[in-house]
Amino acid sequence: MLKITKETTLDEILKNPKTQEILVKYNVPCLSCPFAQQEIKELKIGDVCKMYGIDLKCLLKELNNIYNKKN
Repeated sequence: MLKITKETTLDEILKNPKTQEILVKYNVPCLSCPFAQQEIKELKIGDVCKMYGIDLKCLLKELNNIYNKKN
């Protein structure tokens, strides 16, 4: 099972289509930023949250809930 941490890159997070909905909910601007698309493999979610004042703890909890749910 994948565990998303502050060190996880956006590229890794976006491999699961369900995560994009959560990132949009938190107004993560990198999803539509052309510069971010070039750096997506290096952009860590912790750094993005710090840059844009996003609550990292709450975001990580929601993202990890995707992987904790039993199908």
